[in-house]
Amino acid sequence: MSKQFSSLGISAPILKALGELNIVEPTEIQQKTIPLLLAETQDVVGLAKTGTGKTAAFGLPLLQLVDTKSPVVQAVILVPTRELGQQIFRNLEDFGKHIPNISIASICGGIPIKPQIERLTQPTQIVVATPGRLIDLIQRKAIDLKQTSYLVLDEADEMVSILKESLDEIIAELPKKHRTLLFSATLPGTIKQLIQNYLNKNVVQVSANMETAGNQGIDHEYIVVDPIEKLDVLMHFLNSKEGERGIIFCKTKAAVNKLAKNLAINRFSSGALHGSLSQGIRDRIMEQFREGHINILVATDLAARGIDVKEISYVVNYHLPDTYENYVHRSGRTARAGAKGLSLTVLQEEEVAEIPEFEAELGIKFTKFQKPSALSLEENNMLLWAKQIFKTKPNYDMSSDLKTKVKTVFHHLTKDELIEKLMASYVLQNKVEVTEKPVKKFKK
Repeated sequence: MSKQFSSLGISAPILKALGELNIVEPTEIQQKTIPLLLAETQDVVGLAKTGTGKTAAFGLPLLQLVDTKSPVVQAVILVPTRELGQQIFRNLEDFGKHIPNISIASICGGIPIKPQIERLTQPTQIVVATPGRLIDLIQRKAIDLKQTSYLVLDEADEMVSILKESLDEIIAELPKKHRTLLFSATLPGTIKQLIQNYLNKNVVQVSANMETAGNQGIDHEYIVVDPIEKLDVLMHFLNSKEGERGIIFCKTKAAVNKLAKNLAINRFSSGALHGSLSQGIRDRIMEQFREGHINILVATDLAARGIDVKEISYVVNYHLPDTYENYVHRSGRTARAGAKGLSLTVLQEEEVAEIPEFEAELGIKFTKFQKPSALSLEENNMLLWAKQIFKTKPNYDMSSDLKTKVKTVFHHLTKDELIEKLMASYVLQNKVEVTEKPVKKFKK
């Protein structure tokens, strides 16, 4: 491992940290980018899919290039969300833990600004920031970027609208001679315009193909459903993945809340994540997900940016994403660090025609996921009903007299007989035909 990274020019303290983190082999984007950033002076555009190690591609050289004897801010890394900012901050801390006197600060929005202002009074060489919070700190004269040599725009395709409004104000604070490093999973026209406007005309573009560590292990599949059975089909799939971790993407915050509520009712271990939640709640849900206390995240596209959890085995697109770029970011949450993963897209019949367009644009191949039969869906719903009963807490407020009377009704039944009767009652109440014939839908 050390020989491979050392051949890229990485210093001994960083090599030691990489070894302790079991980072074995540089990815393609790292192999192409690291020597360029260390040895050259041009602006750089790095194009690589989510999960291919872009943070290390720019982070390792920055850690090595900054002067730890100088207390001033020398590198600014701009990110679209606080979640991604925290992830990059943690990665840089891990990569740089053996570099004496290195100082990195996270100054992202969504949390109180005063502690960040206090933090910036201390020596700081690298800052990870969201654009809005950085501008706020600039306006308050709480941060000085007059000696900043490096500006990194990470996940630039997710920041285009923000950067259009704020980049002029940020760049005005930087010295004229600074390097801009732009990293993106995709290169739409808006990003090309950004490169033309803000990067040096001699900019070097580096790209890594789709067959990189974070994407080659993804199976892209789709399933076609009627709207009325969409939730049942999803819950059937989730039951088949019990004990595994995954993310379900919805287009809107309202859809996230509705789906998360339905999953909670059916006793799935899940949490909702979207921009209208307070930062404290978002942080708590993310921590529960990272620690394995919940297995399923239901999220909007932007809220899920920055989730870098290696053990995510599947992603479900509950709604087809609006853009090819969003599909890349969604599917890239699974199959991290060379693992295998599934990206399942739930479609209605009229949306199937869009699949060839995604294939052509992204250079991937979708296969059709077999929809479960009506019988299988009904059996799954009965299992969910049984789990609801099992996980229901006893009502201690009910009178002991009533409890005794009810127990007397069932007194002569064995456990198996009681279960048989409960299942028969479920079938009658929900008008379920436990056959392969078409079934009448029942209300959950």
